[in-house]
Amino acid sequence: MNILLFDNSELNDGLLTLADRRAKHIIKVLHCDCGDHIRIGEINGKVGTGTVVLIKKKFPFRVDLFVDLSDQPVPSPPVDLVLAMPRPIMLKRILSQVTALGIGTIYLINAERVEKSFWNAGILTEEEYVPHLIQGLEQAVDTRLPQIRIFRYFTFFVEEVLPGIAAHYSSLVIAHPSSEKSLLECLSGKRGRILYAVGPEGGWLEPELEKFLAAGMNSFSMGARILKVDTAVVTIHGRISQILDDTS
Repeated sequence: MNILLFDNSELNDGLLTLADRRAKHIIKVLHCDCGDHIRIGEINGKVGTGTVVLIKKKFPFRVDLFVDLSDQPVPSPPVDLVLAMPRPIMLKRILSQVTALGIGTIYLINAERVEKSFWNAGILTEEEYVPHLIQGLEQAVDTRLPQIRIFRYFTFFVEEVLPGIAAHYSSLVIAHPSSEKSLLECLSGKRGRILYAVGPEGGWLEPELEKFLAAGMNSFSMGARILKVDTAVVTIHGRISQILDDTS
């Protein structure tokens, strides 16, 4: 935890009272005492300093912090993700990892090779997935929660939703191993927001890829090696961020 996050509803006249895992972290990991300062941030808000004004080091733990927020969080990369619904346990990792890397919106969609049972997973509820997003923010010292949008019907997303959002992006790219282009070739000279798409285990079917291409996406290959979904998402995101840095 590189930043302690809180919701605005927890704040009372500038005082934040903690009695959960955050209090335990302050006591057991940071070894704080009264008067110590820690990095703190309001979810979807500013960052600043929390000063310990009361601490109870034995269970049940309690820490009171005086909160002073003065700085904006660092800008996130202008990147969004279209992701075919992966295995729920893998989705948990992906959510925290891409949040740490910096993501605006994650579009979770269906595909032919997505198992129907995945859509019954508890991770698709807000109370289940938000903690994984917060974990990523705590790692990256950020406060802005990504937006999660869920589409259970592939055709509706690619034919109705995607054309409506395409104008918000300078580049729309989709990973596919048979593509002859590299990611760099697809993004060369482009500035602005980028949307990238990663398929399910086993990849997109050809009719699915054709629908993406018809909607304005460009396909690219990551090379000869076939990566797991979570590895592919993080690797592609990292390459996009590097390309953006090199062209800025």
